[in-house]
Amino acid sequence: MTSNKKDPVLVVLQMTGAYDALNTFIPYSDPHYPDYRPTLQVGPDEVLAVDDKVGFHPGMGPIKEMYDQGKVAVLQGIGYPSPIRSHFRSLDIWHTAEPEKMITEGWLGKAIRDIDPNKENILTAVNFGRGLPRALAAPGVSVASVGDLSNYGVLTGIQGDDQRTEALDIFARMYAPMIGSGPVSDYLSQTGLDALKGADILSTAPEMYSSSVEYGGSPFAQWLKSIAQVHLAGFGTRVLYTGVNPGTFDTHANQNITLPKLWGDVTSAIGDFYEDLKEHNANEEVVMLLFTEFGRRVQENGSGTDHGSGGVAFVIGDAVKGGLYGEYPSLEPEKLDSGDLQWNNDFRSSYATLLEQWMGLDANPILGATYEQFDFIK
Repeated sequence: MTSNKKDPVLVVLQMTGAYDALNTFIPYSDPHYPDYRPTLQVGPDEVLAVDDKVGFHPGMGPIKEMYDQGKVAVLQGIGYPSPIRSHFRSLDIWHTAEPEKMITEGWLGKAIRDIDPNKENILTAVNFGRGLPRALAAPGVSVASVGDLSNYGVLTGIQGDDQRTEALDIFARMYAPMIGSGPVSDYLSQTGLDALKGADILSTAPEMYSSSVEYGGSPFAQWLKSIAQVHLAGFGTRVLYTGVNPGTFDTHANQNITLPKLWGDVTSAIGDFYEDLKEHNANEEVVMLLFTEFGRRVQENGSGTDHGSGGVAFVIGDAVKGGLYGEYPSLEPEKLDSGDLQWNNDFRSSYATLLEQWMGLDANPILGATYEQFDFIK
């Protein structure tokens, strides 16, 4: 898959809050578009057109440039059966690849278990941000979740492995009445030890890193810089995850002001990340998936858009066969889904494509079924 024969790496970028698909990848020539968006419409002269029908938001210049180079697959009309307009439930569905019932295992957690079944590398997966996304969670899978790589650590004020191991043991005994003993206690203890070891290893990444690329100051840009540092350090990490802070893209109001800035910040950071990889001859090893939990209403609410369905996602990288995948949902009033874009592209098809064609895994047991795949991986 890659000319330098290194293991393929997946970077997942979660745009929490649900960005407005209609003004992200814009059907600028559709006569219905300005009718639905009298205030929020992006004019044809502003759209970064890819053909005579659709184009990127003007704030997405770095992604458009990569699209022109054949490095961006646009996944149109992406969604899931029986759309739900709840941030929390919708994210659960994307994280677990299960829209019908509640489960706890994340799709990437299961993938990580397949990649490293014997737990030989405690840094097979790393998340940057608060908490651990459910997508990465699975029994027996340890994932490092980092807020700030420059001072990441567990019990960092205690010097020496013996002392920190003793502190963990004390911690485990304190909570034993609540968590019980046996397998649960052993798992938590092992997870704590893995976190210690992972923190020690990760803390060396910044000092090994040198780059001419200057990232922006947003948390997202800095997390992408940290992802670059971890990947370039050669820890064998195969899955890296980050995103914007919760609610960032939830543009119920002032969308014309906030969306250009958001896409400017996000896509500039992605462009910087790609240039950083390229500078280090690591650009062929990484594919990025950029997604959000659902689309937004077709009809604006005046200054913003409310929760809807039917979205757009992007797969980015040198190994990507750029272009348009799936059909853009119709804007004909009778073809909308209760006022929303009608999804026509099951998100699990994209997951299956990434798992099998990029990561080299069997997607069926991870996703629980077989899904038609795209050909967006070279």
